[in-house]
Amino acid sequence: MNILLLGSGGREHAIAWKIAQSPKVDSLYIAPGNAGTSLVGTNVPISVNDFSAIKDFVLKNQVNMVVVGPEDPLVNGVYDFFADDAELKDIPVIGPSKVGAQMEGSKDFSKAFMQRHGIPTAAYQSFTSATLENGIDFLKTMKAPYVLKADGLAAGKGVLIINDLQEAIDELKSMLEGKFGTASSTVVIEEFLSGIECSVFVMTDGINYKILPEAKDYKRIGVADQGLNTGGMGAVSPVPFADAAFMKKVEDRVIIPTIKGLASENIIYKGFLFLGLIKVDGEPVVIEYNARMGDPETEVVMLRIQSDFVDLLEGVGNGNLQEKELVVDPRSAVTVMLVSGGYPGEYEKGKVITGFENVEDSILFHAGTKLKDGQVLTNGGRVIAVSSYGKDKAEALAKSFANAEKIRFENKYFRSDIGFDL
Repeated sequence: MNILLLGSGGREHAIAWKIAQSPKVDSLYIAPGNAGTSLVGTNVPISVNDFSAIKDFVLKNQVNMVVVGPEDPLVNGVYDFFADDAELKDIPVIGPSKVGAQMEGSKDFSKAFMQRHGIPTAAYQSFTSATLENGIDFLKTMKAPYVLKADGLAAGKGVLIINDLQEAIDELKSMLEGKFGTASSTVVIEEFLSGIECSVFVMTDGINYKILPEAKDYKRIGVADQGLNTGGMGAVSPVPFADAAFMKKVEDRVIIPTIKGLASENIIYKGFLFLGLIKVDGEPVVIEYNARMGDPETEVVMLRIQSDFVDLLEGVGNGNLQEKELVVDPRSAVTVMLVSGGYPGEYEKGKVITGFENVEDSILFHAGTKLKDGQVLTNGGRVIAVSSYGKDKAEALAKSFANAEKIRFENKYFRSDIGFDL
């Protein structure tokens, strides 16, 4: 079969790497892809949001399945575009409908959904510029730290955690005035939860589901979780505190009510469901939903899936996921993200990357790279995810840290303490 994967990051390289292992695949295309995805498939210079160009390519190249990596095309309705087109409607799109993608695309939508279906989450209220004074009054009723979230997509940067009340009020004004563009035209203010976080990933055909390996990612730029938030500096799987008892609670209290809730509201959801969870006094509480796999968590989750991933994807697309088998590798997997100096602030692109030939016992997933004149260049803030297996977390981390030193580019930076809190 011929598969088109949409996206260009580390998540997409990891998914492409896993898809390419399947004997079911004849051709794998990645649009637009990066320097790394070109090693496992064919890159296609099409934007993830150019649906008409995607249609032309799919029909011309007899594509049998479209797998959606990032959130943007999902929120923009790529599933519906295919479903509503007579020539495309029989081609499965792995990703939720436009309404289903609002689970990620709108914090207000997802929080209201959780309230309706009794899914544990932090207390909250939503505000717009018209209700700014109400928002300020709400902040004054709360205890620090204050959590402010842009309602819409803000490239992973739309969540602020602030300890000072006046600063929180000033940031609320700034967000409602367009700090994150239209994404923060509505701001969700919610109670701060104290605990330890992890990510749980689910594949679903809308009725049946498979729980993929859980992971824990590290968002802050600095050692010991200091400094600015990033898209993710590394990840670890399995997560020691997400034991069988905890995961049973996650399944019973979050996953089953979520999938039943979507079905009861006639929301089409065939794809990945990302649960951002926090463990509070032993209990799972939902911080957020995402409508796709996480990044850099995918770079460890894919390592731990031993089954034919395309077989699982077919189960999602065809509505018979319950017939498919998910086998999980018992080994630990970790990833350490190499980033451009200055990230998540200002940084330069176009730096030559070398040292690939020196890497041993790790898998390199390209995140922000491009090929030019035979050289691999940096092309983003997060550049390469160095992923490794180990009999335990320590062994896997030792491999990734050693290989992180071997990859060279100007102003390279990585966190040397991934997994420090486990």
